[in-house]
Amino acid sequence: MRAILDVVLMALQFYTYLVIANVVMSLLFQFKVIDWSNQIVRQIWSAVAALTEPALQRIRAMLPAMGGLDLSPLVLLFAIYFVQNVIVRYIYPNVF
Repeated sequence: MRAILDVVLMALQFYTYLVIANVVMSLLFQFKVIDWSNQIVRQIWSAVAALTEPALQRIRAMLPAMGGLDLSPLVLLFAIYFVQNVIVRYIYPNVF
């Protein structure tokens, strides 16, 4: 059972990295540091967006409009952190 929890924790950590990559790439696109004409960048962005956007869209639907500010990645990161802490502090020690 601990092996399954370890895999879940690793998957959550990987998803955290994907959300951060989504935010960083979004900012780099906005400031025109990277552009859409590079095929590798486009493929990386489409993969990252395909993995993160379903969760971010659900959070955006629940959050009120904040103008141009998107707080959904922050809320998602807090949720991931909360789930990781619940697993590590409460579930993991009670599993034999």
